[in-house]
Amino acid sequence: MEYLDFELPIKELEDQLEKCVVIGKESDVDVTNTCKQINKKLEETKRNIYKNLTAWQRVQLSRHPNRPYTLDHINALCGDTFLELHGDRGFKDDKAMVGGLGKIAGQSFMIIGQQKGYNTKTRQYRNFGMANPEGYRKALRLMKMAEKFGIPIVTLVDTPGAYPGLEAEERGQGEAIARNIFEMVRLKVPVITVIVGEGASGGALGIGVGDKVYMLENTWYSVISPESCSSILWKSWEYKEQAAEALKLTSSDMKKQKLIDDIIPEPLGGAHYDRESTFKTVEQYIMKGYNELKDLSTEELLAQRYEKYLAMGHFKD
Repeated sequence: MEYLDFELPIKELEDQLEKCVVIGKESDVDVTNTCKQINKKLEETKRNIYKNLTAWQRVQLSRHPNRPYTLDHINALCGDTFLELHGDRGFKDDKAMVGGLGKIAGQSFMIIGQQKGYNTKTRQYRNFGMANPEGYRKALRLMKMAEKFGIPIVTLVDTPGAYPGLEAEERGQGEAIARNIFEMVRLKVPVITVIVGEGASGGALGIGVGDKVYMLENTWYSVISPESCSSILWKSWEYKEQAAEALKLTSSDMKKQKLIDDIIPEPLGGAHYDRESTFKTVEQYIMKGYNELKDLSTEELLAQRYEKYLAMGHFKD
């Protein structure tokens, strides 16, 4: 297990508990009470740390190297029913964007999301979860296919942003994302979006226009990352914590602003502490959202979606 800087007190207590257990096994000394006291202190420390997380600490948790990524969710939700589909039929298959058909709780879905890598090799292979235009065009192709056959769509968002390279701009990165937003608003099937990690800028919006939008508790969703915001406003990354607070990017901030529909709770410590529990909760929210949408007529579905997004950004004095 890897620990973030604010989790070091937890690491120290877990190390103490491990040593206590070893001493009990290797000697005749009764350390039961000592182990209980350490374990009690460990639980208290965890609760105190995780109930008082800052915006920047939640950003760090969303990037935790042990956190489940899109394909982890897909494999857990769909098992062996998932069939990955490839290519945008125009340029190539973007490995940062994955998608295909699968069954969740017996219901067929078209599932699309950004995929990050687990080590240096796979991170390069997945381009760090930053899709090129062909990734967004592949996503749109799959969404239109789902619409054609009346299959609901689930999108899993986890990206530090769309790829900002020169070649991506040459191939129409901005147009590809804008086209996806335009087309997703008009899709005639239910769309359920879950932010499972980072939700940065247009890279997230390119697959983020959902009838139901959920965020896992320790994720973030914003027009810009805290580091980039800090570098623009203060010409330095040193103010990233201040930027994270100002951006109001956490799940609770987004719910308060009525930009998402609900927050999916995570196990104490984050999704990586209990993956199975996280996957089950995500499945429950996806099916809850689908059950609320499945009986709507096409006209009702589209009208509800239009109203949802037209209402964003409107305030009364």
